[in-house]
Amino acid sequence: MTEAQYLSGRLLLAMPGMGDARFDHAVIAMCVHDDHGALGIGLGQVREGISLHGLLKDVGIDPGVAPDVPILSGGPVETARGFVLHSDDWGGDGTVQVAGLCALSASLDVLRAIAEGRGPSKWLIALGYAGWSAGQIEGEMRQHGWHAVEGRREILFDTPVEQRWTAAWRAEGIDPSHLVAATGRA
Repeated sequence: MTEAQYLSGRLLLAMPGMGDARFDHAVIAMCVHDDHGALGIGLGQVREGISLHGLLKDVGIDPGVAPDVPILSGGPVETARGFVLHSDDWGGDGTVQVAGLCALSASLDVLRAIAEGRGPSKWLIALGYAGWSAGQIEGEMRQHGWHAVEGRREILFDTPVEQRWTAAWRAEGIDPSHLVAATGRA
């Protein structure tokens, strides 16, 4: 019997034409994956109508020195719940290490630290997440909906949002235009 291969710390890329418009060209940082299910944070789409300063004001935190950056759409589940993916040079109560890729925090402490200039050196903020029940992501991968690639910090923190999907494929040595041509779908 083979041991299960979990995807924590990897990036999940939507295959062209996967059939779910919510995940078109999605790049998802897989934060938790085990025999109970999976949780990932979307990295490839900006959440319209909200920026960091607005979010901080909504939760009662003075924006302080925080830059007013866009907030990402982390996924279709619990879209009002916030998550911070960040470098591992900061940790707070409940911070989870994500298999060599980054750290994940969901408390207001990390937002306060960012606003006060004492937070992690690299970070991004998303509202919502993508979640799968036990065995669900494995089934979707068998149906060619997703492709897992190495989790690369430079894709996460240093690549512009609109370029992450293409950059992640290229980092694997795959030209995404060939995928589109092979499937006949953009």
